[in-house]
Amino acid sequence: MALSKTHHLRRAGLAIHALTASGAAAGLLALQATIDGHIRAALLWLIVCQVLDGIDGPIARKLAVMEHAPQFDGHILDLVVDYVTCVVVPVAFMVRMELLPSGWQMAVAALIVFTSALWFARTDLETEDAWFNGFPAAWNVVVPTFLILHIGPTWATIISIALCLLQLTRVKFPHLMRVRAMRSLTIPLMLLYLLALTVLSATFESADLLSGPRWAYWMLTITPLYLLFIVIWRTWFSNRKVFGVSILP
Repeated sequence: MALSKTHHLRRAGLAIHALTASGAAAGLLALQATIDGHIRAALLWLIVCQVLDGIDGPIARKLAVMEHAPQFDGHILDLVVDYVTCVVVPVAFMVRMELLPSGWQMAVAALIVFTSALWFARTDLETEDAWFNGFPAAWNVVVPTFLILHIGPTWATIISIALCLLQLTRVKFPHLMRVRAMRSLTIPLMLLYLLALTVLSATFESADLLSGPRWAYWMLTITPLYLLFIVIWRTWFSNRKVFGVSILP
């Protein structure tokens, strides 16, 4: 009986590794849609990548995949897939959609892939309480938001450079699925953000047209402001309480 259970757990662990690796395939489909100019499809495939990235970690920890399927390093696998889906594909999308000024486009794109590579290689990537040091290379969220909210090229350039520089700092960004502080508010907001991004991606028609529901555009604005608030709070005011709540567990 014990041997059978171990066998099932090993198979489950390998399945989770395959689930993580499937994100790379979804990223390839997003890249092909980008190249072909199928913008709506590219946006939706990027969302599929986000969903896969969000669900594999909690399941892996629940099933103790590191113990039962140790022949693959899930952490390294996740980093490899994330660099493809969170950096390379969104940057290609950014260039293809000309979201940056023509004179700055390749320079900013190169800066993003450069600083993101350094960020993924950091030895202090996470704190013990699951906060990331530096902006966690979430370009798969940032770039589609630029397009959908019609962020102009100048502002897109300023924001991109600022986020690149933040990748090299110790400013604290939350791991959305693991940080305990403010979880009861953070996770619902993130789910609403993902829903809004999905709706606006599925109904996207033109970079010059607001074609989706207004609540979705509001969610794409409110949620980043909320994240900015908790980033500032955790980085510089972590020992203080706001409305009786501490940012540390």
